[in-house]
Amino acid sequence: MTSLKIGDKAPQFEAKDQEGNSIKLADYAGKKLVLFFYPKASTPGCTNEACDLRDNYQSFLAKGYDVLGVSADSAKRQQNFINKYELPFPLLADEDKAVIEAFHVWGPKKFMGKEYDGIHRTTFVIDENGIIEDIITKVKTKAHAAQILK
Repeated sequence: MTSLKIGDKAPQFEAKDQEGNSIKLADYAGKKLVLFFYPKASTPGCTNEACDLRDNYQSFLAKGYDVLGVSADSAKRQQNFINKYELPFPLLADEDKAVIEAFHVWGPKKFMGKEYDGIHRTTFVIDENGIIEDIITKVKTKAHAAQILK
């Protein structure tokens, strides 16, 4: 779905997390970032994905990666998702879809024969210099950390 490619500079962004803190790509300068986009907090696939990343969070930190999730959910819904599943990383409440659209992960989807617009589950691995080093579009929700850390 996304038109971004490996080797592209990641789009600059700034959005509020679940606590209302402003988070921007520049905050991660000099660090590697796993930026994962998911359709909706607390739904089965998104829960599997977030919990797999949570369960492997120490492996990400050990390899120098920070983890940041993004969906169009409200800050309250993101905070509930974090509290319910003890997620150790922030989630952006991108209700105006500025970050989602900057990464080109919003578009037509099909589910049970119905077409609608939504977030395409996509993960971007961004290096210390803000360059995209990997893009995962076929996310395995129950084994996503292994896909990233391969």
